[in-house]
Amino acid sequence: MSGSAFLIGGGWDVPEVYEPFLRQAAVRGGEVPRIGCVIVDEGDGAEQFERYAGALRKAGSCSPVPLLVPLGGRFEPDGALDGVDGLLVCGGLTPAYQEAFAGCLDRLPRLLADRGLPYAGFSAGAAVAARRAVVGGWLADGVPVCPADTAEDLGEIDVRAGLGLVPFAVDVHAAQWGTLGRLVAVVGRGEAPYGVAVDENTAVEVDGGGCRVAGAGRVHVVRPGGERGVAVREYGAGEAFGLA
Repeated sequence: MSGSAFLIGGGWDVPEVYEPFLRQAAVRGGEVPRIGCVIVDEGDGAEQFERYAGALRKAGSCSPVPLLVPLGGRFEPDGALDGVDGLLVCGGLTPAYQEAFAGCLDRLPRLLADRGLPYAGFSAGAAVAARRAVVGGWLADGVPVCPADTAEDLGEIDVRAGLGLVPFAVDVHAAQWGTLGRLVAVVGRGEAPYGVAVDENTAVEVDGGGCRVAGAGRVHVVRPGGERGVAVREYGAGEAFGLA
């Protein structure tokens, strides 16, 4: 991983989860950093942008910029990153976000690193930051592991290539949607080296030295435990864990 990544598990009640990301963007952009907001537009992209812009402005001084990608389209980072000081990839249908980035999975991380731009991912944007991205599903070999209404229109758990900004898989809305079980299944089956489940209104700041938790909820780190078992450890605000 190069540069800083900020993974937000969803939720709208604690705008402060954006503060570390905005501080990092301000290092490059000054007092009013420009924040590119990538939204896969399912027909309400403009309204969704205003919601994220409002949350960002509550967290700190910034100038949000809409970067809308039509549903089924591809994000082209070269021109989109011109003039921005940080990139926020927003939430929505996670498989659609993975498809939007499928053409720049290697190129976008290089551009972020070369330009010194921090990355923040909200919900789907956090999931696709992983090298192996958990995009949805609620069944593991036909067995339910999380609620069906969290499946992102998928049946079996689907793990796809992601951006590789973090080495672990990410699941989101963990406490609110009950998705920790999905991540346990992914790690237990060896589809990701380990995983991090993030509650709503909670963020994980990731840099070369490790990971730090902020916000109102909890983060659960899922690591292999042998014979398809796993070990799960919980972290709260202010606590840190290593990348290894």
